[in-house]
Amino acid sequence: MLTIYKSNYTSIRELTQDTIEKGAWINLVNPTTDELHLVTALANIPNDFLRAALDEEERSRTEIEDNALLIITNIPIMRNNDSYDTLPLGIILTTEYIITVCLEQNDVLSDFNPANCRLFSTFKKTRFLFQILYKSATLYLKYVKQINRRTDEIERHLRKSAKNQDIFELLDLQKAFTYFTASLRSNGIVLEKLLRLRSNIQLQHLITIYEEDEDLLEDVIIENKQAIEMVEMYSNILNGMMDTFASIISNNLNMIMKFLTSVTILLAIPTMISSFFGMNVDIPWGGELNGFVNVTVLAILATCVTAFSLWKKRFF
Repeated sequence: MLTIYKSNYTSIRELTQDTIEKGAWINLVNPTTDELHLVTALANIPNDFLRAALDEEERSRTEIEDNALLIITNIPIMRNNDSYDTLPLGIILTTEYIITVCLEQNDVLSDFNPANCRLFSTFKKTRFLFQILYKSATLYLKYVKQINRRTDEIERHLRKSAKNQDIFELLDLQKAFTYFTASLRSNGIVLEKLLRLRSNIQLQHLITIYEEDEDLLEDVIIENKQAIEMVEMYSNILNGMMDTFASIISNNLNMIMKFLTSVTILLAIPTMISSFFGMNVDIPWGGELNGFVNVTVLAILATCVTAFSLWKKRFF
């Protein structure tokens, strides 16, 4: 899908390829081949710049051509089934346009809409770029807090009864933290590179960092570092929780096995005694009227003594 917008802090207009203006924002979401070729010709940029962000395994990086600057950053996404992942977002700056490319609709770009048009201007490409990166960093923090709340809910369930579904959900959340950590670290490297570009005179026609833009970029770097610290902290907590519940489940299994073993031993004693007195040979009380009662009492006493011994050894 191809959409073109232009905003100026007061309003936002949707343009077409025929009415496109300087300072426009070209947004590509899961684009077709024809749309890629159209934007390539329209913005005069390498087609590889557009296709780079369409690779789900693409890492965060920057690449510079004479007339274009490519920034690939990994943004957080939440699937419909409440699972979390990361996805590459390509941002391309040219002398006239800012172009974004992504495989899916995402909460990072959806926040730049007509309702919030007073907060951004597509004409100020550098500031708009930093605003996108800032939104991505804050979204990481938001999702990390959501994951932590979900982890607390699962922990409360596991304290009552350990279910496989809860364990599997914890594994999914642990996987999300792993993705977030890797993406945030690579994003941090890209942000540091962008900060160093302010002294590159040769790129001032593509990216001009003013004082207020530099403050915004530093805020993005701070938010990114804070997100990394939170992800690592909650990831360590989750890892410890997984190990603890694994030990609890193993201990519960051992207790169940001990109980079942004790029951087996107690049931075997009356069976063994009754089998002994049921043999077709001369045995004590074999000819007495109270022989059955005596054998029954003996079996009960032996079972009680064994049960008391097992209880003293905390088998149940």
